[in-house]
Amino acid sequence: MSADHHSHAHGDLPALPGGRRVTLYLLVPAVLLTLLGMLLLWPRDVPAVDGGTGPVMTGGEVMTMTPVACPEVPAGDTPEVNCGTLTVRLDSGATITTEIPSGPGAPVVGVGDDVALMQLNGEDGATTYAITDHQRGTELWMLGLVFALAVIAFGRWRGLTALAGLAITFGILLWFIVPAILDGKSPIMVAVVGSAAIMLIVLYLTHGLSITTSIAVAGTLVSLAITAVLAAISTAAVHLTGVSDETSNFLTITHGDVNMQGLLLAGIVIGSLGVLDDVTVTQSATVTELALANPAYGFRRLYGAATRIGRAHIASVINTIVLAYAGASLPLMLLFAAGNTPVGEVLTTQLIAEELVRSAVGTIGLVAAVPITTALAAWYMARHHRPDAPGRKPDGPEKKGPAKHRERPAEDPWQAFVER
Repeated sequence: MSADHHSHAHGDLPALPGGRRVTLYLLVPAVLLTLLGMLLLWPRDVPAVDGGTGPVMTGGEVMTMTPVACPEVPAGDTPEVNCGTLTVRLDSGATITTEIPSGPGAPVVGVGDDVALMQLNGEDGATTYAITDHQRGTELWMLGLVFALAVIAFGRWRGLTALAGLAITFGILLWFIVPAILDGKSPIMVAVVGSAAIMLIVLYLTHGLSITTSIAVAGTLVSLAITAVLAAISTAAVHLTGVSDETSNFLTITHGDVNMQGLLLAGIVIGSLGVLDDVTVTQSATVTELALANPAYGFRRLYGAATRIGRAHIASVINTIVLAYAGASLPLMLLFAAGNTPVGEVLTTQLIAEELVRSAVGTIGLVAAVPITTALAAWYMARHHRPDAPGRKPDGPEKKGPAKHRERPAEDPWQAFVER
């Protein structure tokens, strides 16, 4: 690809007639409305977490292991495994002896492992310890570092901005969405406003301040609103309460003022956002590249060609969504498969019905995003990028001379910085 074509593909769009004006017309009201929503929904009275009522946890390193033969059990009972004792040096420097963890789901430990222990106080005042899990903080930090290096090595500055967007996403989730829901605010409103804030910051930060990104933002906003409305209608029609597993049951006990049905709606909206922006950015960029390669294409040809690409994209995304849900709920699927419950009864249970509604509503939102974003992008490009478009100067005779002396379209500084 020549330098001229690269500059044309990435620098021409923000300089198109009306491009910056359209971006500002969309960006300024969206930002103001999002800021107003965040101010109105900002958590002000989040319940404090009392950390003194839980068990006392500490860390340690396994120094020695002394296995012994497990006692025999009556016929029909499950025999014990991994019997014996461990010597553990606690983080405080003390050395204690505890039993090897056993039972279903017990961690498998060995000499040299860093473990988490729970402090137990007996009736006689004696203190004992039980190993509950491995300490895996170091390994997770190393994996995160490898992940960041891989993204930066491949994406360069764009990869760095993607990581910055990921950090902003987590920040909004942890400091606005979760505390606001705990504060008793409407979960669906919090999710919509929080998702809008994430989308506006991350899309422009990652893809630059261009008309292509603005069209993707508009398509995402409309599709997100459609997803929220469909989620509300579907959960009400299917009579979902949002309380379907141990986690949601525990939340209702500890925070009874949380609207669990609204929390389910919020989860559907936030979960859909990650795939929605992928689809909208792809469709907007597709129409842009088609218009650049074929300046004579009108709305109908741009829309038709980009829609055919969007259909292939949606087909693969739907499969991705189904596989993601199947992988996350694989133990549950095995449990149902091992029993004798009829399939019809399994699919209509609260837990499975939630996942079916979540995937169906999210998919409908994705399907709606393709024609909406494609139509917006095709309309704009057909109006402003065709040779006979209003406000567009006709292409004169090709200037002679070396390519490096030809006039190039102005580049957007932020877009040029991202594309380096």
